[in-house]
Amino acid sequence: MSGISPLRAVGVSRQYGDKLVVNNATLTLHPGEITALLGVSGAGKSTLLRLLAGLEPLTSGEIRLGDNLLSSKAIQIPAEDRHIGLIFQDFALFPHLNAIDNVGFGLSRKQKSDRKQIALEWLDRLGLSHRAEAFPHQLSGGEQQRVSIARALAAKPVAILMDEPFSGLDVTLKSEVRRIALDAVASAGIPALLVSHDASEAMRDADRIAVMKHGRILQEDTPEALYMHPGTLSVARALGPLQSIRRDLLPEAWRSALPEAETYCVRPEAIRLSPDGEASFKVVRSQRTSTLIELKLESETGAVFSAVAMGPHKPVAGNEIRATLSPEFAFILPDDDS
Repeated sequence: MSGISPLRAVGVSRQYGDKLVVNNATLTLHPGEITALLGVSGAGKSTLLRLLAGLEPLTSGEIRLGDNLLSSKAIQIPAEDRHIGLIFQDFALFPHLNAIDNVGFGLSRKQKSDRKQIALEWLDRLGLSHRAEAFPHQLSGGEQQRVSIARALAAKPVAILMDEPFSGLDVTLKSEVRRIALDAVASAGIPALLVSHDASEAMRDADRIAVMKHGRILQEDTPEALYMHPGTLSVARALGPLQSIRRDLLPEAWRSALPEAETYCVRPEAIRLSPDGEASFKVVRSQRTSTLIELKLESETGAVFSAVAMGPHKPVAGNEIRATLSPEFAFILPDDDS
């Protein structure tokens, strides 16, 4: 977006003693886009966020906002001078201030009437104008998190960084709160980072995803591109269920649909139930999980496959069914687990 700069980490590393927690990571956060940083606990996600925020110094590399240098080994602009909004799992609201005053807290340079107006506008955008006078202890967890996000955005930050912001919320409210909050973040038109360990959350909420492991960013792209074209086994596993199957354990009728390889990485949706399917299976296990039916199927080769199905009728364990292969969900990938 015109006038708004990207936030970039260029070859950044952070070392504690002899442990390299962030290892030569490069990532660009683009204006108007939410980028999810996805990885398991200990991958280095939160440390990279703290480096971008200026909460920790770099061991090497650079962080820039547009052409402006924020961090290097020699230079460290303090976090309070970066004007970057931060949202964490704990809401960090002031207990003695009501919602409107919590949102207006970062607007101290403005007139009191202007602070109130801006704070109320942001509360309204996050569906909380009717709770403006409520104190934090009177708000639900989801309401507190929306107040926290309104406070961060009201200050007009140059970027916003969110570290697992919805993980502490009740599951019944999480979806609605997340959508309202992230719509507000996206509408601000600034670079945004969402740290997550939840692949489905990252796929649903982000414009782009960067997969991180052992301090390194393995691959970064749109959710669709990463899911359909993972570059490595670790990237594919980070985005959803996957199993490795040797070629000789595939049903013989399927082998011609795939390029020659010793082993394939197969997603559950690669196996589609069909009365006209080329291969026969025995249902080992069948379990409905709301929308989807999760299946374990034993092939004529003796291999057990994971599969998913939809519909009103759940296959019965012990029955014979037929299935066809969607080769788009079977990958040949290098193992990068080192």
